[in-house]
Amino acid sequence: MERVKVWSEGVTIPTYEIGEYSKLPMFLEKRVYQGSSGRVYPHPVCESVSDEKTDKVYRAVFLENEYLLVMVLPEIGGRIQRILDKTNQYDAVYYNEVIKPALVGLAGPWISGGIEFNWPQHHRPSTFDPVDYSFQENEDGSATILVGETEKMYRTKGMAAYTLYPGKAYLEIKGQLYNGTDRLQTFLWWANPAVAVNDDTQSVFPPDVHAVMDHGKRDVTGFPISTGTYYKVDYSAGVDISRYKNIPVPTSYMAYHSDYDFVGNYDHGKRAGLLHVADHHISPGKKQWTWGNGDFGRAWDRNLTDENGPYIELMTGVFTDNQPDFTFIAPYEEKTFTQYFMPYKEVGAVKCASREVMVNLETESGVTRKAASKYNVPISVDTVGF
Repeated sequence: MERVKVWSEGVTIPTYEIGEYSKLPMFLEKRVYQGSSGRVYPHPVCESVSDEKTDKVYRAVFLENEYLLVMVLPEIGGRIQRILDKTNQYDAVYYNEVIKPALVGLAGPWISGGIEFNWPQHHRPSTFDPVDYSFQENEDGSATILVGETEKMYRTKGMAAYTLYPGKAYLEIKGQLYNGTDRLQTFLWWANPAVAVNDDTQSVFPPDVHAVMDHGKRDVTGFPISTGTYYKVDYSAGVDISRYKNIPVPTSYMAYHSDYDFVGNYDHGKRAGLLHVADHHISPGKKQWTWGNGDFGRAWDRNLTDENGPYIELMTGVFTDNQPDFTFIAPYEEKTFTQYFMPYKEVGAVKCASREVMVNLETESGVTRKAASKYNVPISVDTVGF
């Protein structure tokens, strides 16, 4: 089995440059942001983005094995820009081929696509800033990219290790958070994978998720079939809100509760999707966000990309099941956790998954279909009538 490859090289990405950051940090204590304080001090704030696009060279770091190609951009928050499934050329996360910021981040610039890591506040204050990074080959044939920073607001340290293993079709992410101050601090950590969507896209929540909630648990609706009013939309006829095509306005929902360890999406047209797997006792947060399949959503698609179309976010939170709920970290305390992201194909909307195997069982019109995949290789597809 071949060793995982890891390397760094310059990549040229068309970019809309941001304006100058304010020399004087803004306090903004009275601003509400994602349901919590919009305070940004001591971060400077940027309030403009160029309308002109130019080619820009970024330093990217890559991981590659026989299944996956992963690209990380340390210059833009250490985000995972791409996870390509080489077995079917499927981009498992939304691959935005242009850097087109919009001023929706806590400190201003924010871009869509890939996997963004939100801490210690939602849409991370440094999401558009460079981070420290290194990469290494490991004795077991795997390879790791390490990214990290000491954030400015609370002086806590956040690090993530992205590891790809030989013969494994998943990316492992180990998070490590440390409070090096003598004060109790707060934080949240939500990994924010985006996935490309169309009329065939379905969000895949575990089968025990029968209700979902808005930010701060202000509203609730049934899932996957909504039969009430949610985000001022009348779903009383019974609408499947796991389908992107059925959600006309900007909408967010988080699983009320689940005893399963996975969440993801599936494109029934491309017969492929993405799964996140993590211990639900540590990582209970399972969320979908969309700009909506309507005129407003399409306007935001144009704001954030030139050619790559709409997306949804499938955010995954540790130590909390809702936003903007925060977690405490004691003086000199360290918190660690592990998350897995994996492409999969041919199985459908899975009903159970681990980092090794995902399975599906569906019954419709007297026909039962069973499907399973191991390490992204379909191992059984069986249809039984009764």
